[in-house]
Amino acid sequence: MQMALHLKIAGAILVFLALVHVVFPIYFKWKEELQRISLINRQLIQVHTFFIALTVFLMGLLALSYPDELQQAGMGTGICLALGLFWSVRFVIQFTGYSSRLWKGKRFETIVHVLFAFIWAYLSFVFLNIYFLWV
Repeated sequence: MQMALHLKIAGAILVFLALVHVVFPIYFKWKEELQRISLINRQLIQVHTFFIALTVFLMGLLALSYPDELQQAGMGTGICLALGLFWSVRFVIQFTGYSSRLWKGKRFETIVHVLFAFIWAYLSFVFLNIYFLWV
């Protein structure tokens, strides 16, 4: 499979992930949960979640719109290196940033945990593979 197709798949995944952020407040019951913390912490979570979603959405649009350019030596592969490192760190955080108590012994949560680990690994692979093809 050509890397351009992988970039488009990665882009579609990223756009989907960004849009999923819209349901976070409902699914995680933020209206009730976030009332327990200070105003600054509540607004930090809300604002940062918005900007994370926006960043992920823009990453997705970049991969969907410019797959050929991202494979060009220079800025394209530099962007791929940055995105590959970003998603590689996210992969590590999947196992170090969340307590296993959140998912162990819980069927749905374990499936989601493993699914996201595979997504972060796939995104890391796609972007880093493009970079290392040129090194």
